[in-house]
Amino acid sequence: MESRLKSLMVAVRLAIAAVIVVAAIPPEARAHDAAHSNLLGAPAARGQGRPIMIHMNDYDFGVHKITVKVGETIRFVIVNNGKLLHEFNMNTAAENAAHRPMMLMMMRHGMITEEKVVNLKMKMPDGTTMTHVEPNAVLVEPGKSAEISWKFTRPGELEIGCNIPDHTEFGMVAALRVVRR
Repeated sequence: MESRLKSLMVAVRLAIAAVIVVAAIPPEARAHDAAHSNLLGAPAARGQGRPIMIHMNDYDFGVHKITVKVGETIRFVIVNNGKLLHEFNMNTAAENAAHRPMMLMMMRHGMITEEKVVNLKMKMPDGTTMTHVEPNAVLVEPGKSAEISWKFTRPGELEIGCNIPDHTEFGMVAALRVVRR
């Protein structure tokens, strides 16, 4: 009986510690992690996976629909052939829509211009710091390229969007569908 009571007390202490740890994580970080849990997989090692070429032109990804299979690792090779800065952001349509005002703010605060990345980190008016470094997104300047490797573990639908002001509205969006094997 005494050993059961000790085991129960240890379990209660561990549960309380877990609640304290979660409560210490800022709400924006918890929301950030929750958003990434919707990405039907996780980042893979750089350079890994079946390559899919994305040739960005101004207001176009060069592809409108991509289908991959659950269990596949894909290496998105993103080349900007346009004259403007573009973003490759693989996310849910809702998350991409929520990200667009942030990109506008980045432009207004001088983090990015129409053609280049000035700084991926800026101090916000409220004193917090905003960065634009995510495993599922990359900004690509004209004439440059980038890669994102991703292992898809669940079926579903995502959107590849360029959330720089007006780019999605001009049609710079593609559907990404993950299907069962």
